[in-house]
Amino acid sequence: MYLIILGPPGAGKGTQAALIASKLNINHLSTGEILRNAVKNGTELGLKAKEIMEAGNLVSDEIMIGIIKEALATKEMKKGFILDGFPRTLVQAAELDRILDELGYKDIRVLNITIDDKELIKRMTGRGRKDDSKETVKQRLKVYKEQTAPVKEHYDKKSVVFDVYGIGNIDEINTKIYKILTDKSN
Repeated sequence: MYLIILGPPGAGKGTQAALIASKLNINHLSTGEILRNAVKNGTELGLKAKEIMEAGNLVSDEIMIGIIKEALATKEMKKGFILDGFPRTLVQAAELDRILDELGYKDIRVLNITIDDKELIKRMTGRGRKDDSKETVKQRLKVYKEQTAPVKEHYDKKSVVFDVYGIGNIDEINTKIYKILTDKSN
């Protein structure tokens, strides 16, 4: 099974991706982890990313796309993966489509966790992180709606999106997701 997980910041994508990967025995590809591994392994793209990150800047689409392609091209990924944190923009989504096609991945499914802003703000400001002030959270949601929400529309056109309402405890949400993914009629 090849999955992409989408949803706003604070929706629980990372938590659910890890649980689903474990239950389905597939790889959990978190962009943060992919970046750290590329840096640790000293790949050419990893070294470029390291320089950029050490300067406190965001890694460009071009480098991220290259690193994602390196990760997806490994034999291990053929058994299945869930991609968490990528794509975040339409440019990245189009490039990811090209990469998946080039590498022969078919039947990509997109899992979209939906949740209302009021609940997200409550969750994120309750985490106690320095960067989770109400203003910062609202800004992150604004950026998400402008840049990442159109990615869902991109995948809607391909009719591979499964929406899951992200309200409930971690296990309840995970049960909903697992049921959707393992339903043979999908």
